[in-house]
Amino acid sequence: MSTTSINGEAYTDQESDTVPLLTSERSNINSTSQVAIVGANVCPIESLDYETAENDFFKQDWRSGGKIQIFQYVFMKWLLCFFIGLIVSLIGFFNNLAVENIAGLKFVVTSNMMLARRFGMAFLVFSVSNLILTLFASIITAFIAPAAAGSGIPEVKAYLNGVDAPGIFSLRTLIVKIIGSISAVSSSLFVGKAGPMVHTGACVAALLGQGGSKRFRLTWRWLCFFKNDRDRRDLVTCGSAAGIAAGFRAPVGGVLFALEEMASWWRSVLLWRSFFTTAVVAIVLRALIDFCLSGKCGLFGKGGLIMFDVYSASVTYHLTDVPPALALGVIGGIFGSLFNFLLDKVLRIYNLINEKGIVYKISLACAISVSTSCLLFGLPWLASCQPCPSDASESCPTIGRSGNFKKFQCPPGHYNDLASLIFNTNDDAVRNLFSKNTNSEFQYSSILIFFVTCFFLTIFSCGIVAPVGLFVPVIVTGASYGRFVGMLVGSHSSLNHGLYAVLGAASFLGGSMRMTVSLCVIILELTNNLLLLPLIMLVLLISKTVADAFNGNIFDLIMKAKGFPYLETHVEPYMRQLTVGDVVTGPLQVFQGIEKVGNIVHVLRTTRHNGFPVIDEPPLSESPVLYGLILRANLIELLKKKAFMSATVPTSIDALKLFPAGDFAERGSGNGDRIEELRFTEEEMGMFLDLHPFTNASPYTVVETMSLAKALILFRDVGLRHLMVMPKISGRSPVVGILTRHDFMPEHILGLHPLLIRSRWKRLRIRLPRVFKFF
Repeated sequence: MSTTSINGEAYTDQESDTVPLLTSERSNINSTSQVAIVGANVCPIESLDYETAENDFFKQDWRSGGKIQIFQYVFMKWLLCFFIGLIVSLIGFFNNLAVENIAGLKFVVTSNMMLARRFGMAFLVFSVSNLILTLFASIITAFIAPAAAGSGIPEVKAYLNGVDAPGIFSLRTLIVKIIGSISAVSSSLFVGKAGPMVHTGACVAALLGQGGSKRFRLTWRWLCFFKNDRDRRDLVTCGSAAGIAAGFRAPVGGVLFALEEMASWWRSVLLWRSFFTTAVVAIVLRALIDFCLSGKCGLFGKGGLIMFDVYSASVTYHLTDVPPALALGVIGGIFGSLFNFLLDKVLRIYNLINEKGIVYKISLACAISVSTSCLLFGLPWLASCQPCPSDASESCPTIGRSGNFKKFQCPPGHYNDLASLIFNTNDDAVRNLFSKNTNSEFQYSSILIFFVTCFFLTIFSCGIVAPVGLFVPVIVTGASYGRFVGMLVGSHSSLNHGLYAVLGAASFLGGSMRMTVSLCVIILELTNNLLLLPLIMLVLLISKTVADAFNGNIFDLIMKAKGFPYLETHVEPYMRQLTVGDVVTGPLQVFQGIEKVGNIVHVLRTTRHNGFPVIDEPPLSESPVLYGLILRANLIELLKKKAFMSATVPTSIDALKLFPAGDFAERGSGNGDRIEELRFTEEEMGMFLDLHPFTNASPYTVVETMSLAKALILFRDVGLRHLMVMPKISGRSPVVGILTRHDFMPEHILGLHPLLIRSRWKRLRIRLPRVFKFF
């Protein structure tokens, strides 16, 4: 996977998937790109090193020390989980507090103008405030931290799969993610804050785990234990669980979300730590919300840990209620797959616009904001005014921000049901749709208009250059058609319309995001209604099954469109027909155990590879033998320290005496040293480096006749970056090549073996009729 010193030929190694599908650039299919769309910008990406490098550093590492060091490591990891939960819960509370007050103040001022019959001024204030909030969010994202754009879930999921991208966990990204999400959600765009909270939690975990920042001279030596990809991966997993727990106030759902959707590697100890982290989030949020119940938090304070309480002790359902639930599952699967398809197409179009520059990115966001404001203010005029019900549980019409009976333009004693849904925050719209004892308060036309508006505005809003999420808009959209089905069923069902809205939200979540267990628990924690558990399970299973017949889940589609080389859990059938020797390409660059400095510098400057085999030849060994694998970062550090020798004589040195262990730790979210920045004299270029103490002497290896499917399972399950391929017959070169992540990508494999494409489509044509026949 690099250039070879054996025959002098060159080969360019790439360790990532194809060029992002969203970009207009294309390259030969046999060579894959090392870039992906991270947030809103095209950035270089690399793979992560989850493998333990068993070199001299490992042998003398603190893990081989006494019980005190081991206890310190375990204690510090649990303490970090506590701080992750504490910080993420505070951020989540601050986000809710800010959004409810900023958006609430905007709606209160606008509603007061509507009451005074100053409709033109009300629209001007509403649209201008939304435009300013959107413009602010897009500007800080585009200029300060482009990696903060979007929900961040695809980036975090790719990271936990072993793909690293610059800036996704930086302090700058964290700050912009928080402020930009508050501004975007407050601007009445159909976006949510739960997705950005996942990215926020991951940022907090990664920043705590890397022990500060060397750039700002803020480092904590007692956190040096976690400066490796393995421990940081575990912390980021806990952070993503904490993000969902803080966004939805669903601690158990957060753990299951991290397990089902985010993490590619899972262990029982990680389950305990993530559960502990989300428990901290729940406790802190409970305390803060109790404080707000005293009225000290402005317009925020009516909610609790249960965001949308639809609990009813008298909920009963019979067999006659099952067919509507089944229908909701099918509808959710169809609408969910259609939503994913359209969103994928819209993102591709948006990227063509975004490629033209920052001005176009910001202009696109502003255009979406103005269009949204016009629709939200104009559509309620299409709905007829309804007389206030005599048995209403709250004041009618509602004066202020939230409530089921928005007056809008209606005369006294009347309300506008469409304005109660559309001229509101997304959270309040969900509360209105989920509300109990409101079966006669919404018209068929209003629910249909609201559903169509939500469906398309969510698609067009989620691709702008701002921190925006999908969860809450998907819940709102599903709840709208769920309530419509409940209205159609009417008195033939024992369930009220609010419970049908809950089932509709579950069906659309399952149809677009394709999760089951975690979504089921999140919905139960959101709504406080355990009695609906069987129907929610049924709806989620059906919607996921139906949608899977058409396309993948929304996060996987976005990851593929962005160009992240994500390794799936399943193995493609054609991989069992190939061996690793069929896809490994060369010739290969190797280093001697004692290598000339000039050769190392030349290879590092002329290639971008991150791993190199180290081979011992006579007189160091009787015959050429593979000693191990050395990483590019370690070579650069050795060159930087200039630990050179004047002769090719092996030295028995103590590596830890020459180099602190921290010098070979991961660089965190900052940029590491580059070979172009190092300078050497002619004398130094002629000296030698002993690579033995710094080489991983036990890398994972496979024989060249192993099936590609089996190699993929090993590569993914162990979390490798490099997999050495050994020859079947002795006497040849001690190593045939190196498999990296890109070698397992379908685009690369089918590019090398185009005949497999025909057989792949043939099997697909055979399978699809069976799928549709099943349904």
